[in-house]
Amino acid sequence: MKASIKTFLAVAMIAVSTLAIAADKTSSKSEKSIVNLFTADIALNHYVAVITAGESIGLEQLFTADFTQKIQSGNATTNDRKEVVKFLKKQSGEKLNCKVSTRIIEESADYMVGKVTMQFEDFTKTDLVTLVNEHGAWRVSSSVNAYK
Repeated sequence: MKASIKTFLAVAMIAVSTLAIAADKTSSKSEKSIVNLFTADIALNHYVAVITAGESIGLEQLFTADFTQKIQSGNATTNDRKEVVKFLKKQSGEKLNCKVSTRIIEESADYMVGKVTMQFEDFTKTDLVTLVNEHGAWRVSSSVNAYK
């Protein structure tokens, strides 16, 4: 009888431990994938962290479905949301060696235009970012990059 009680207690402890570990992994995974973008400033700061510091948390929710990125250079290109997200996922954890400054150019209740300047050793990248408020969450709808 003592052996059955010990066996039952051991099985119960293993089951509880396994469920606790599984629950902890599930909650931390969902916490990591969602970023609260309830203000334009937070969304702009998160965008800067994604493009300059390799932040990957909340990457999918940061951009609108119709997001476009235009790169103004000798060979101008346009990238859609899928291409940009794929590229940024590959850059996860990579930090750019640059000084970053941000400035809000225009802001209203539903949209904001921000200017992100990244000063590298040999060049400067300027990114004009348009954010929109979609159902209480701010998202990046477009980005126009220029290099000097």
